[in-house]
Order: sequence, then C-alpha cells, then structure tokens
Amino acid sequence: MSCDIGLYGLAVMGQNFALNMASKGFKVCVGNRSPSKVELTVNRAKEEGSLPLVGSSGPEDFVKQLSKPRKIVILVMAGKPVDETIANLSQYLDAGDVIVDGGNEWFHNTLRRAKELEPKGIHFVGMGISGGEEGARNGPSLMPGGPKAAYDLIEPIISKCAAQVNDGPCTGYLGPVGSGNYVKMIHNGVEYGDMQLIAEVYDVMKTVLKLSNDEMAKIFEEWNSTELESYLIEITSKILAKKDDVTDTGYVVDYVLDKTGMKGTGRWTIQEAAERSIAAPTMAASLDTRYISARKDERVKASAILKGPEMTSAEIPVHKGQLLDDLKSALYAAKVCSYAQGLGIIRAASDDMKWNVDLSECARLWKGGCIIRAALLQKIQDALARDKNLPNLILDPVVAGELNDRTAAWRRVVVTAVGYGVATPALAASLNYFDAYRRERLPANLTQSQRDFFGGHTYERTDREGVFHCLWDDSHKSIGDIKERTAGEV
Repeated sequence: MSCDIGLYGLAVMGQNFALNMASKGFKVCVGNRSPSKVELTVNRAKEEGSLPLVGSSGPEDFVKQLSKPRKIVILVMAGKPVDETIANLSQYLDAGDVIVDGGNEWFHNTLRRAKELEPKGIHFVGMGISGGEEGARNGPSLMPGGPKAAYDLIEPIISKCAAQVNDGPCTGYLGPVGSGNYVKMIHNGVEYGDMQLIAEVYDVMKTVLKLSNDEMAKIFEEWNSTELESYLIEITSKILAKKDDVTDTGYVVDYVLDKTGMKGTGRWTIQEAAERSIAAPTMAASLDTRYISARKDERVKASAILKGPEMTSAEIPVHKGQLLDDLKSALYAAKVCSYAQGLGIIRAASDDMKWNVDLSECARLWKGGCIIRAALLQKIQDALARDKNLPNLILDPVVAGELNDRTAAWRRVVVTAVGYGVATPALAASLNYFDAYRRERLPANLTQSQRDFFGGHTYERTDREGVFHCLWDDSHKSIGDIKERTAGEV
C-alpha cells in the first residue's frame, strides 16, 4: 500500500502516461490484462532512469499496492472494455477511492458509470487526455470532470504531469462528471476542423499553384512563426518535407492513400451540435470529407465520368505571392470560426447539464500539450475572460476586427478554389458561417412562410408581437388554436 497512484491499461498511451507520472516523482503501480505489457512498462521505467514504477500480477494485487484513498487511472479501449475493467477493479475498492477514465468516451457512458459506482461510494472521474504518445509521456492537456472531492485528490498529480504554459498547468477542474469527456470530445471536433482546413490549403497550394513538397514545407514552417503558430502547422511542415523511407524515392506524403480514418469523436461532436441546436458547419464539413475520402473506389470511378473545370492561369489568373497571403489569412479566419462553433457547443451543453464550464479555462488548458494547441488560443482565452457571457467568440471586438480584416482574402481563396474545381468544404463552411451570423436579416422568412403554407406551423411578424397563421390560398382553412401548432418545436 505504498503507491501514490495506479494506472491500468498499458497500450502506448497508458505506458507513456504511467512513465510521465513516475518521472514527476510519484510512485506508480501499473496493471494490464496481459502480463507482458506490465513487464515491458517496468523495464522501460528502469531504462528511463530507474523511475518509481512497479508492476502487479492482477487486479487484486494492483489495488493492494495503492495507498488509501486509492487513485486509479484506467486507459483501455472505450465501451465494454471500460465496464469490464471497472468491474474487475471496483470489487477490491472502498468508499472514497477514485477511478479516473482517461479514454475518449461518450459522455453518457461516463454519467452512467458514475451513477453505478455511487452506491459503493467510489468516485468516478472522466478525464480527456490529449497530446498523443509524446504528450502522454512529456505533458498532455488533461480535461477532468467529476466530483470536486475526487478532483482535489488527483490534482497534485495531474497538475505536475500536465503540459506547463505561461499561466500554469494545462489542466483544471472543468465541472461535474461528464464535463471532462465532453470538452475532450469537442476538442477532437475542433481538431477535425483544423486538420481539414490545413489539408484544403495544402490542396490549393499543390493543385492551383503547383508548388513542390519542399516549397510547401518551407511555407508552413514560416507560417508557424506567425499568428498561425500551432502544433498542426508545425507537423504539417515536417510531414511535407519527409523523404520516403520505403522506396528512397520521393516523399512519404505522396505515397499515403487518401482515405482518412477516425475513431468516432468527430461524429459525436456533430451529433451533439444537432442535439444542442448549435451550428457547427466547419466540423460537419470536415466529417463529411472523411466520409467521402473513405469511398476511394467510388471516387476513382467518378474521376473518369464526372468532369470539373479545366482552368488555366490564363483563364483565372493567380499571383503566387498574393494567393499565399490570402491562404494564410483565410486559414486563420476559418480556424477562429471553427473554435467559435466548438465553444458554442460546450456552452450549450454546460447550460443544459448545469455544469458551469468556464470556456476561458477550456482555452487555457488547450494551450499546451494537446493536438490543437496554438498561439490563437491565448487570444481566445483573453476574449472569453473579458466577457464571461459572450454569446459567440466572434462577437469579441478584437476577434471580430481580425476576421473583418481577413474576409476579402478569405473570399478570394474560396472563389479561386471553386474556379479551379478544388474542393474547400471547410474553408467555405467557415465563411458561410461568418456570413450567415453577421447578417441582420436572413431568408429564413421565406422558409418559415413555406412551413406555415404546407404545415400550418405559424410564424412571427416583424411589426407586432404574437404568433400568426396565414390563409395563403383558397385551399387553406382555419387551424384553430395556433399555440398547439408550435408545440414540440426544438
């Protein structure tokens, strides 16, 4: 009973996070269904500086080696494996002990598990972990949500193990159980958007400007020292510059099959956006593009049948320097709108679930360790700190000014891409989001008129209060109690 914390589940993320905690001076006990990974992790701890990490022979032995109140992080595949692991461990736990699920889990499962553990008095925390293998080992972004008493028990450990930035560790108490998984889910949705936006900019550079991989790598490297500084921009430069290590000819990126995989958090994000009635077009476009990319065989057939524009620079002139500047501006503006959409979903869920999540704190703990870490997040944090009740990030005067300064460039990029037949669904979706949100009046008046015409769904007027129904033509009759017609609307 001498270990400060236990970690159960020793795939790559689990191993690295266990070694991270041990390297910060905490004595860690590790466990896994297969003993070989326990042995591997113990050996890594010895090789990496005789770190204070010990193995266990099974769930009971694992729990026995932990000091009370016991603190356990589980990092196993989401879904049924989590339930099985909790069942195997909880039979040896006592009231006041803490289980932390560090996987990418659907937040409803986290709520269910917390409720199931309540009769035993066992605290349950859902904690999103972002940063990949490198982050898990050297300092990830940690997003915990659960009972405050449980958070207070794990805080000294996770604060030391998280990435460190100018204003503290990239972790903090987000709110009641479920909130941590939710924030991590939206983080992943924003990540989808970021990756797709960068891919579209790359496509325009490659297809329209005909730039080489080395030229593009240099541009992204230069952009990483500007307002676009971010982890994803940094690795994009490195990816484009990497020579192929299989054939020794060309570049790795050109041999990579154009089919994007996914684990589900992006889909969950869009489901939640719909559930909360929050527009998330950038992330939705990114998800749709992954779906299309998966249909490689169909796209190969379509490429021989469906024709795009065969434009040349003579027909649609482009100036290399101008287009690159425009791409830089468009990418920044589109990223801001993507973050705004993600934060809007978190706000809506927090209000519905009464979590009281601080959006400024979300931006702060995303500044280091995680995949979407970016210089932009400081501006977002500042904007949300200035006005805790800001309805939308893009209403902040500073952020709005930056978007306004970039809209002309943004439009030129989308127009050019359309002219050359280069799909830019996320860049265009962000621009359409901006244009729709900034309009005082939208054509929704016609849509609502249509709803009233065919379904008697009623409408509101601009010149007086109340709900109305129009007898649009001779076929329409009185619908009786108008209020009944709006029942059930979301």
